[in-house]
Amino acid sequence: MQIQLSVVIITFNEEKNIARCLDAVIGVADDIVVVDSFSTDNTKQICEEKKVRFVEHKFDGHIEQKNWAITQAKHQYVLSLDADEALTEELQAAINLIKNNWQFDGYSFNRLTNFCGTWIKHSGWYPDKKLRLWDTTKGKWGGDNPHDKVFMEKGASVKHINADILHYSFYTVEQHLKQIDYFTDISAKAAFEKGKTSSGFKIFYKSYYKFFRDYILKLGFLDGYHGYVVCKNSAYAKRLKYSKLMALIKKEE
Repeated sequence: MQIQLSVVIITFNEEKNIARCLDAVIGVADDIVVVDSFSTDNTKQICEEKKVRFVEHKFDGHIEQKNWAITQAKHQYVLSLDADEALTEELQAAINLIKNNWQFDGYSFNRLTNFCGTWIKHSGWYPDKKLRLWDTTKGKWGGDNPHDKVFMEKGASVKHINADILHYSFYTVEQHLKQIDYFTDISAKAAFEKGKTSSGFKIFYKSYYKFFRDYILKLGFLDGYHGYVVCKNSAYAKRLKYSKLMALIKKEE
């Protein structure tokens, strides 16, 4: 069956990325809505120039914001993207074929990340399968902030499409480290609220195994210098999360 598709994007200060994201979905979207958490840069102006719907809404968390954004879509079939993502031409063509013959409740794709100008094809970052196209009566955003994912209801059918969402993640290493600090604040708090534990051994084990897995087992060394940086930063993020969790536990005690 032919379906109508809404593209939903959440933003905050995304003037560097949003135009590329919007340009890549024009050919597949019947409706585009950007839900912005009161950007202070030119994000709003760019969206208005692109003539997409622009809605401002207070940010209460990644999962909460994305679920609220879905309520602003005109159609029940939704493609959800982050502002720093874009569709390849191959994926645009695949989505148009899906629109003309919708057979599953949801569709997942690969996500290929660009880190400081290098496409990371290993290091635990690829293929990084993401379910982003689905019937919103059959699923919604969930998980632990800030690591959100779409959860489909029991019995829902999902098909994987072997094409890429391009993810323009970080332009500098410093930008990555700043996000790690911010995200580990959120993830440590979420883990604390779920009653998870931490210890000196867990901090050591989690971080060192993360580096070994991503750099050796996940072939991060094939991504060259930036692969090493990605794996090192991922291990640092793991260590920082459990250190912050331990600090929260001690504070409560």
